[in-house]
Amino acid sequence: MRQKVRKRTALRNAEYYDQQELFDSLYSRSKNNEVFGHLMDDITNPENIKLAYRNIKRNNGSETAGTDGMTIAYFSNMGEKQFVEFIQKRFANYHPKAVRRVEIPKPNGKMRPLGIPCMTDRIIQQCVLQVLEPICEAKFYEHSYGFRPNRSAENAVAYLENRMFIGNLYYVVDVDIKGFFDNVNHKKLLRQLWTLGIRDTKLLQIIKAMLKAPIRLPDGMTVFPEKGTPQGGILSPLLANVVLNELDWWVASQWELFSDHMKRHYKPKFNAKGVRDLSYEYSVMRKTNLKEMHIVRYADDFKIICATRTDAERVMTAVKDWLRTRLKLEVSEEKSKVTNVKRHYSEFLGFKIKVRKKAGKWVDQVHMCDKAVNNAEKKIREAVRFIQDSGTDKEQFRRIAAYNSLVIGLHNYYRIASCVCLDFEKIGYDTGSMKKIRLRGLKREGQIYNSYIAQNYGSSKQMRWLNGEPIIPVSYIQYRRPNRKKLSINKYIPEGRQEIHKKLGVDMGVMVWLMRHPIARESVEFNDNRISLFSGQFGRCAITGEYLARGDVVCRRKVPRRNGGTNEYSNLILVTQAVDDMLNEKDAEFAWELSRRLKLDDNKRKKANCLRVAAGLSPMIQGEKRNNLTNVGALRD
Repeated sequence: MRQKVRKRTALRNAEYYDQQELFDSLYSRSKNNEVFGHLMDDITNPENIKLAYRNIKRNNGSETAGTDGMTIAYFSNMGEKQFVEFIQKRFANYHPKAVRRVEIPKPNGKMRPLGIPCMTDRIIQQCVLQVLEPICEAKFYEHSYGFRPNRSAENAVAYLENRMFIGNLYYVVDVDIKGFFDNVNHKKLLRQLWTLGIRDTKLLQIIKAMLKAPIRLPDGMTVFPEKGTPQGGILSPLLANVVLNELDWWVASQWELFSDHMKRHYKPKFNAKGVRDLSYEYSVMRKTNLKEMHIVRYADDFKIICATRTDAERVMTAVKDWLRTRLKLEVSEEKSKVTNVKRHYSEFLGFKIKVRKKAGKWVDQVHMCDKAVNNAEKKIREAVRFIQDSGTDKEQFRRIAAYNSLVIGLHNYYRIASCVCLDFEKIGYDTGSMKKIRLRGLKREGQIYNSYIAQNYGSSKQMRWLNGEPIIPVSYIQYRRPNRKKLSINKYIPEGRQEIHKKLGVDMGVMVWLMRHPIARESVEFNDNRISLFSGQFGRCAITGEYLARGDVVCRRKVPRRNGGTNEYSNLILVTQAVDDMLNEKDAEFAWELSRRLKLDDNKRKKANCLRVAAGLSPMIQGEKRNNLTNVGALRD
C-alpha cells in the first residue's frame, strides 16, 4: 500500500519532461515585472509539446472528437518526432478549425453551451497554457480561487467565512454578470495580456485566432464570434481569470491594499516571523472614512463583503459601473443584490451562508443550497435505478461502485457546511424508501473490502449490503471545517512544491536521458509511458530491483504487439538489457542459466516466467543436460 501512495504523489508531468525549471523561471521573472517578448520558442519546443500531449491524454475529454472527428488516439500511434513536427507546423501558420458546439443540461433545467475544439487545437491550447500559466499566476490576486492550481471551492468558502467573522462584515454584495464567458471583449482581453507582460506579438495573434475560431452549431450552421471565450476550451479558464483579475485588484485597492498608502499615519507592526500585522493596520483604517470591503472570487462568481448596508449599496453601484465601463460586461440588475446574512441566506458555490446568534456571539449557519439538495437527490435516484437495471452480477458490481463514488463525492464536497448533517439527513430520508423498494435484497450485515469505505463508513449502523457489496449510507456524514489555502503552497517555487508532493525519488539524470532519447521506431504514446514507468518503478528494474542506468533501460511489452499487445501503460515494463535477453531467450534451459547468472530468486523467476508465457515462450526450466555452457555463453554474453 505504501508504494501505491508514493507512486501517485510522484506523477508530476512537468518534471517528466524537464520543464519545471523553465516554469519556475517564468513565474519568478513575472513576479519581478519583467516583460516577455519571445515566448513562442518556449511554447513550441519539443519538450513542451510532448508535455502537452501527456496532459491532454489524461483528461476525460481526450476521447471526445471535434468537428474533424479526431481523438487523442489519432496522435497516440504517431511517431514522437513526427508528432512534434506536426504541431510545430500548425503553430507556424495557425488557423484553428471550427469548434463543435454542444449543449449540456444545467441543474435548473436550462442548457449550457459547450465548445469542443478539434484535438489538434486542444493540444496547441495546452502548449500555450503551460507557458502562460506561471506568468499569469505571478500577477493574479491572492483571493481568486477558480481554475487555478492548488486552489479549491473549499478555500474560497473558508476565506469568505473567515473575513465575515474577523471583521464583523455581514453585508454581502452579489453582482451577477450576464453570460460572462460569452461576452468577454476580445480587444480588452488582449490589452490585459499585454499589461501582464505577455508581449510576443506572434503569440497574441494565435490567441486572437483561438478566440475568433468559427463555431459549428448543432443544426449545422457556422457562426463567427466577435466576443466571448468558448466554454470547453482549454485556454478559456485562464483567459477568464485574466479578464476579472483587474476587478480583483481594483476592489483590493479600495481597502486591503490601501494600508500601503496609510504608512505615513502609523508605524507598521510585525510578528515574530517578520509578517505584517494587518489586524493592527485595519484597526487604524477603520477610524477613517474608508469603506472596508473584501472580495473573494471563484471564476465569474464573486462576493464582496462590507460592514454596513450603506457601504454595500455604494460598492454595488461602483462595481456595476466599473464592469460596464472598464470590462464592457453586462450586469443582471434582477440578480444583483445586497444581502444581510444576519437575516437572509447568501448563496455561494452550492452553499447558502447565514449567521445566527449563539451564546451572545454570531456563529455561521451554512447549508447546501436548495438547488444542490434537489440535484443531489436526483443523481442518487438515477444511480439507484441504474443499479436496479443491472443485467449481470458483474455489471451490478460496477454500478454499485459508481453509486458509492457518487455519494463519496457529494460528501467530500459538502461536508464543509456546518449544517451538512441536516441536509444529508433530508436527502437520505427522501431517497431511502425508493432505495428499499428498487433494491430488494438489501442486508444489514456483510464485509467491507475497500479500505476507504471501511475507514470512513464502516462504523455506521446505516450500512447495507446488496449481493455482498456495501451500499454507502447517504445520511452518514461528518462536518469538517473548511481549510483556507496555505500561502506557502506554490507549484512554481521549489519550497512551495514541498508542501504539495515529495521529490520523485529517482535519478533525474536518467529521467532526462529517457526523455531526450526516445525510441525512434515507437509511437509518442509508447515513449511517454516509458518515462512514466521509470517513475512508477522508482527507477528500478521490474525483475531484479536494481537501479536502471543510462543506456541500460529496455521498455518491453508484456504482451507483444504480434499477439495483440498495446502501448498502454499497463502493458509495458522497464528492465535491464540482461533481463530482456533472458525474457527473449527461446531456449528455456538456457534462459534458466541466464537467470542464475542474474542471481534471481524463486519469486523473481516466477515473475519472469509470467512475462515469458505472456510473450508466447516456455517457462524457464533448470537444465541437467547443459553443464558446460562456456562456448554458447560466450557468444550470448
